[in-house]
Amino acid sequence: MSIYLDNSATTPICREALDKYNTVSLECFGNPSSLHDMGVLAERELTAARRELLSSLGDKQADVIFTASGTEANNLAIFGRALSKQRYLKGSRIITTDGEHASVHSPLSRLAEMGFEIVKIPTRGGTLDLDALKETLTKNVILVTLMMVNNETGALYDIAAASRLIHTLSPEALLHVDATQSYLKLPFTRKSLGADMITVSSHKIEGPKGVGALVVDAAVKKARGLSPIILGGGQEGAMRSGTENVPGIAAFGEAIRIGFPLVKERAAAMDKLRSRLIEKINTEPALSEISITLPESHAPHILNITLPEIKSETMLHALSASGIYVSSGSACSSNSAHSSSALVAFGRTEAEADCSLRVSLSHRNTPEDIDALCSALADSLTRLVRMKR
Repeated sequence: MSIYLDNSATTPICREALDKYNTVSLECFGNPSSLHDMGVLAERELTAARRELLSSLGDKQADVIFTASGTEANNLAIFGRALSKQRYLKGSRIITTDGEHASVHSPLSRLAEMGFEIVKIPTRGGTLDLDALKETLTKNVILVTLMMVNNETGALYDIAAASRLIHTLSPEALLHVDATQSYLKLPFTRKSLGADMITVSSHKIEGPKGVGALVVDAAVKKARGLSPIILGGGQEGAMRSGTENVPGIAAFGEAIRIGFPLVKERAAAMDKLRSRLIEKINTEPALSEISITLPESHAPHILNITLPEIKSETMLHALSASGIYVSSGSACSSNSAHSSSALVAFGRTEAEADCSLRVSLSHRNTPEDIDALCSALADSLTRLVRMKR
């Protein structure tokens, strides 16, 4: 038995995307910058993928900058904005939340060392503090970078309300949204969010690893409000040099083509499974000591649970031995020694964060998967508690 419940870390590539990857690798291997026919064919694959991505975001005017990952796209949005104008280097403010992914808070830490003022908005209880945001929105704000869905708690933030405040009170600020955990999990458009830049990632939506994208309002590029951070041959409209990963990008576009029409249907299926898991934890005596992190507004596919004084890594290995795969938090920081900043920001203690598991669902999971998880949790809890005593 193998039950995969770590879909926020990565998803299996879908058959259609894999077939596309293989076909393009074998039959369309030209460099898209080449002027001959093989190069033109490769460029058409990139154009088709851009079209799929923009269509899924209800946008025809934005620029798509393909990258090697969502992490790179976040870095491009942050460093590219901060370094786009010389005057930004003198005391400009950048706003974020206190529970962002490492690919956001690490670049911001570097910018703080360079003299930028970094302000973090609270997200206690899984809610973006809009009053605190309003107080920080001054004329020297050049960027606000917010995740739409927290990758560990599943909290869904009110990005549209934040956008209205940002563009009213800080007219020079751009809003960057890390939509890595919300893209094709929830229906939205760039306009509905009010975002100037959006990060998405291929391997979170059953596309291949090694492909991400930053979607940028065309007006930003026109105003030179974003600078490249990788220089060289000037690919991707001079915003991200390096020969594009054509097979990966084409497969990303195929995953979008397959997944986008099914967003609402898949979200409903995942939310039903999430509710089933919550109900079983709340009603089964053997699971009664598990505490659930429940944001008021949530994504359909993520649930974080806290165990009764059992380290998350211990339970993770116990479940893995039974063929059930969950995570102890963000896969990008699971090897670090510190507790989850997102869970602490939510309101968990450091000790609770160290005993928490993230269950992240796919439309491919079944009710039987949830039942098997709960059974394995109950068995492991009984055994591990007995061993502690």
